[in-house]
Amino acid sequence: MATVKIPPVLRPSVGGEKQVSAAGSNVGEVLKALATEHPQTQSQLFSADGELNRYVNVYLNDEDVRVLDGLQTTVGESDTIVILPAMAGGR
Repeated sequence: MATVKIPPVLRPSVGGEKQVSAAGSNVGEVLKALATEHPQTQSQLFSADGELNRYVNVYLNDEDVRVLDGLQTTVGESDTIVILPAMAGGR
């Protein structure tokens, strides 16, 4: 199973955990497994059409999955996925 690092804003949805394990052969499957195990994350991660919300950034081993194969990016057992919500604000 891959390790998924959970940002502080999503931790209440996963019981306060900083990281969880989730199974899947690609990033999309791992994130869907996370959402199945922790249903509150579904709407935080995915839009109604099943794509990542535009303000959610996902990295596989420090590489933005958008420059790889997106949700189809292959995941290995020892890989780490990091979820980072985009920040906005300021002047």
